[in-house]
Amino acid sequence: MLLSIRDLSKSFPGTRALDGVDFDLRAGEVHALLGENGAGKSTLIKCLTGAYRRDAGEIRLDGEKISPSSTSEAQELGIGTVYQEVNLLPNLTVAQNLTFGREPRRFGMVDGKAQRELAREMLDGYGLDIDVGRDLGAYSVAVRQIVAIARAVALSGKVLILDEPTASLDAAEVRMLFDVIRDLRDRGLGIIFVSHFLDQVFALCDRLTVLRNGRKITTETTADLDRVKLIEHMLGHELDRASEEAATTDSVADDRPELLRFEGIGRAGVVEPFDLTIRKGEVIGLAGLLGSGRTETAELMFGVRTPQTGKTRDADGPVSHATPREAIAAGFGFAPEDRKTHGIIADLSVRENIILAMQAHRGWTRPIPRAEQDAIAEDYIAKLDIRTSDADKPVGDLSGGNQQKVVLARWLAMNPRYLILDEPTRGIDVGAHAEILRLIQEITEEGMSILVISSELDELIAVVDRVIVLRDRKHMRELTGEEVATDAIVRAIASSDHAPDAARDHAR
Repeated sequence: MLLSIRDLSKSFPGTRALDGVDFDLRAGEVHALLGENGAGKSTLIKCLTGAYRRDAGEIRLDGEKISPSSTSEAQELGIGTVYQEVNLLPNLTVAQNLTFGREPRRFGMVDGKAQRELAREMLDGYGLDIDVGRDLGAYSVAVRQIVAIARAVALSGKVLILDEPTASLDAAEVRMLFDVIRDLRDRGLGIIFVSHFLDQVFALCDRLTVLRNGRKITTETTADLDRVKLIEHMLGHELDRASEEAATTDSVADDRPELLRFEGIGRAGVVEPFDLTIRKGEVIGLAGLLGSGRTETAELMFGVRTPQTGKTRDADGPVSHATPREAIAAGFGFAPEDRKTHGIIADLSVRENIILAMQAHRGWTRPIPRAEQDAIAEDYIAKLDIRTSDADKPVGDLSGGNQQKVVLARWLAMNPRYLILDEPTRGIDVGAHAEILRLIQEITEEGMSILVISSELDELIAVVDRVIVLRDRKHMRELTGEEVATDAIVRAIASSDHAPDAARDHAR
């Protein structure tokens, strides 16, 4: 065995990130490391590469115990890593990046000619015919990935860790990268492939290991594992096999008036073009594994990412939402998943956070009077049961659940017609969790339309009217009526069908 990890454990304050994890990597194999957010993938990699010091466990490389204390020491032992965001310098040439730290010298100076020759030798066999004297930034992301791989292999040469290497690549670039990975595998390298794209895992990897909540769930030969079982392992949900062959029901007619129609909205490398009709007072769920395109769909709708294709319209005509400012003006709201980074402004008060979207919608030249601010804040503190001593307390001092309620209050105060909630109950206590689900039901009864993104399938089906299932940045399927069930969502995520069906047909 090239690499053997036994009983690896790592804890942080309040969190056990890895709990007795075993992992093996053979020479000449591509081994996928899979799991949702918080599964422990990144922690395992950082323990392996010396970025974290493990609490317990043993790592062996070629049978010898190792304990790298830094990434450079891990490289010297033979373990190299290439991340999604290539950690090379785009303002230096390809040759300079490939030879950085070990430049050939002559008379104490860098020998440019020898440096370029060495770079060309390092790229030999990677299928790249490029000018190594040009800046790395002049080339595509795929070329930069391959250059980073070539450097990592030259520095390490035993174990190569690829962390989401295809996240920013198009289909042709993925094929080019896969050719390189397969060639490295055939040369005898052991490759750990971290990815959320299951189609790519099944196309490329020899074996896979699933982590969930810091524990190893299974290691399987990829060819022997069906997709449904893999999704069960990742989500921790056992599919009811008795209902697996249940008949598909027809979509239930919905006589609620149409609010918005998204047609062909998409952006290359983000989400493939999709159609979606939103009706007044309905809750639509987005389901899929991490990396499937759920959050990216929300960001395209709210202008965080500008759509490259498609159009949006309502009963009055075209609707522009190319920027968050335009989206707010169009009556859209967006409570993001990462409330601490993209939701709350921790140093501002509860009151200031609550009135923020309303003020932006009204315009900064028309400030909301302080008395009105106080009234709005006190109203939503009472309605949402926000636990705070007063409205002027810094929102950063509140608990996570109360911070989430403040973010919701911000958008409710603006009274949007269409509200996007990305993981609205993540990281909050059980009481706040139930209150937020209750709130979703209440505000839709008043006519607001809501899009909910959640990894908790049981939570999703409890509040939604229909579910759009995504995989590998594509809207794959729409589930309605009796189809809105946990088992049906799991099967849809696991499906090998590549063509969007009802999700596109419904909007027409």
